Amino acid sequence: MPIHSASADAAATVHPEQWPQGHWPLPPDPALEARVKALLAKMSVEDKVGQMIQADIKYVTPDDVRQYRLGSILAGGNSGPDGGQYGTAAQWQKLSDAFYRASMDTSGGRLAIPVLFGIDAVHGHNNLVGSTLFPQNVGLGATRDAQLIHAIGEVTARELRASGINWTFAPTLTVPQDGRWGRAYEGYSQNPALVAQYAGAIVEGLEGKLGTPHYLDAHHVIATAKHFVGDGGTRDGKDQGDAEVSEAVLRDVHAAGYPPAIRAGVQVVMVSFSSWNGVKMAGNKALITDVLKGRMDFGGIVLGDWNAHGQVPGCTNEDCPVAYNAGLDMLEAPDSWKGLYKNTLAEVKSGVIPMSRVDDAVTRILRVKMRLGMFEAGLPSGNPLAVDSANVVGSPAHRALARRAVRESLVLLKNDGVLPIDPRKHVLVAGDGADNISKQNGGWTLTWQGTGLTNANFPGATSIFDGISAQMKAAGGTAELSPDGNYKQRPDVAIVVFGEDPYAEFQGDLPNLAYRPGNDHDLDLLRRLRGQGIPVVAVFLTGRPLWMNREINASDAFVVAWLPGSEGEGIADVLLRARGGIAHDGIVHDFRGKLAYAWPRTAAQIPVAAAQRGEQPQFPYGFGLTYADRGDTGPLSEDAGIELSSARAGVYFIHGKPAQGFALRLTGTDGAAANVTATPAATKDGSLRITSFDYKAQEDARSLGWAGKGTARAALVAPTPLDVERETNGDMLLVTTLRIDAVSPTGTTIGVGCGSGCSGEVSIGRQLASLPHGQWLRVGVPLKCFREAGADMTRLQQPFEWSSGTGERIAITDVSLGTVADQTLACPAAGGN
Repeated sequence: MPIHSASADAAATVHPEQWPQGHWPLPPDPALEARVKALLAKMSVEDKVGQMIQADIKYVTPDDVRQYRLGSILAGGNSGPDGGQYGTAAQWQKLSDAFYRASMDTSGGRLAIPVLFGIDAVHGHNNLVGSTLFPQNVGLGATRDAQLIHAIGEVTARELRASGINWTFAPTLTVPQDGRWGRAYEGYSQNPALVAQYAGAIVEGLEGKLGTPHYLDAHHVIATAKHFVGDGGTRDGKDQGDAEVSEAVLRDVHAAGYPPAIRAGVQVVMVSFSSWNGVKMAGNKALITDVLKGRMDFGGIVLGDWNAHGQVPGCTNEDCPVAYNAGLDMLEAPDSWKGLYKNTLAEVKSGVIPMSRVDDAVTRILRVKMRLGMFEAGLPSGNPLAVDSANVVGSPAHRALARRAVRESLVLLKNDGVLPIDPRKHVLVAGDGADNISKQNGGWTLTWQGTGLTNANFPGATSIFDGISAQMKAAGGTAELSPDGNYKQRPDVAIVVFGEDPYAEFQGDLPNLAYRPGNDHDLDLLRRLRGQGIPVVAVFLTGRPLWMNREINASDAFVVAWLPGSEGEGIADVLLRARGGIAHDGIVHDFRGKLAYAWPRTAAQIPVAAAQRGEQPQFPYGFGLTYADRGDTGPLSEDAGIELSSARAGVYFIHGKPAQGFALRLTGTDGAAANVTATPAATKDGSLRITSFDYKAQEDARSLGWAGKGTARAALVAPTPLDVERETNGDMLLVTTLRIDAVSPTGTTIGVGCGSGCSGEVSIGRQLASLPHGQWLRVGVPLKCFREAGADMTRLQQPFEWSSGTGERIAITDVSLGTVADQTLACPAAGGN
């Protein structure tokens, strides 16, 4: 039950004295303080406000930094150099140099204050082409190896510096309690003690060890502990949701990583999108100022997340004095920075934001820049690692470390004796993850969602198949790649690599822990091969534990590979015996990984919550077999505990049919509306007709044709109103997979609806006319277009409406939210209705 009124106030009351007492670990530095004070005294109000705002490189230019004196910039998940989504080291260096020069321009009496450049380097420098990509944190938690985590931090820092970037938005110190959360893979473990153990190690790896010359030197970067606090404990695992937990749970579970991160000298803490008992964290002064800055004595920068301040009651993305007054020193305003600058400047001048608060924020920002040596460092491209970037990025030593991390992170759930595999045999490597480097990396990889990529985007990386094939060939065996499981030569054993497709943040939220409900393709592949008498090894790529009992039963061995990153050969290292020998049973690398998250017994079971009720998971926290263990699990229950369906968040129309619970409604030019229950169908006045259409399979699309005078409409109606405000803020698209056959001369609009006064339409007729006809395209419209056209994105009843007139003919197979499209349309608003 949601918490309301008086109970909400009580539940959200903070007692700072009950939180861990911290001590800022950096010793007093009188010389630094004098420099900060002297610079602060020279700064105008405009200079100060600029330092407190962070803009995204997609929406800001070096000239903007020069004019507005912005203190920092960021590259969001889909923002890269030269208008792309990712870049090479040379491209990043060039961009970083341009922004640095702008910030140091003293013409017109400006002060030279170097700009910070932040990026989400969360499993290596994952926006850099050719970089070393490590297993996602969910896999690193299984290693139980803090020294490895430290080394990964060091390598990530080196590759960041090699590209001219000096700040990462990592580590993520969340403690996920519900695998339905789309960011669960960003957390190391459900266990706060393990997260706390890793926190200091990763911060020290990224920033260097306090008290040594290496701390924040030219080989290290600024780290960011995130997301303060409770993001891993939201109700039902909803991203940006509400953590309805006690203060003790918030403190002891969700904040466990922050004291050790602070002790290690972390320079930035990012505040969460989420709420605690109904209070948005970005506006929670008691937790930010009284606990984090006061009780924990954090002395660095407190940063807001991507437009998160706009979710605070009374705020917008362009105006939120509440967030600054709550203790945030810098707001991430990627696309809203100019309006925020204008409003914040006025509020500082009027006293709504006290000058003492401004001076505290700017002082913290300047201290961090001076600790990093930015005023003396010169151009980012002049960093020694940047000069030698060709020998730093993706170096053999870095890749060897990532390969070791893959080996240590693998968890063996079942082994009926098929493992390890003799590399002198013939092995079939099947499944859609076998030769798919994008899939083995997951989200936050080159693009925000990790989608829209091929193996060619990952120079130097190794797919799982390539790793297996290389070792088999070296030992005298052979490996055959066949994603669909059909083979030319009967194999001695089959390795089937499959799992979750890449996703990030709310795109990955699930209603339950079922794996691909309604789609048994992978299960059928396992059963088919095993039914042919071929021993089957399942290698599962996933960002979280899911209900996999049927797949485990259908396999002779089941390996959880998590999201292993760029070095697929690390999997071969453990699955295959030593070349040509049988010493020590031929095992060179044994399974070492232990579950950092309990595995669900049913698709409805949330293991952490279930344990609190005394229920047992399918595999407990800490489980993980070795080759010495008896690995036969026995048949597992195949009762999912729920009715399996194909319902997925953000999918409205799939394979020519409305998603579960949705309806397809046609409205004629006469205003009469009716739901489509079978095809063919038409409006009562005949102005819009729909028929079945074959795209990739029989009747997996629908053809729509308009006739008569006036406008007719096809719309998808949701079973309950949809809140897609967070997706809108996240620059997501409404993606329609369609074929254009003819465009109406009277105009076409695409829109969303929520009743009178809150719907929005975008005119797309001219843009459609310019697109290729007669071929299938994914056409995307930014959700922001609909909001700008007047739609209330928090309560959509029709998340898709296509309106047109006579002569229009299109075919549609899928409609969903996404980040990848073949053509992204612009936003000429046709007005709300």
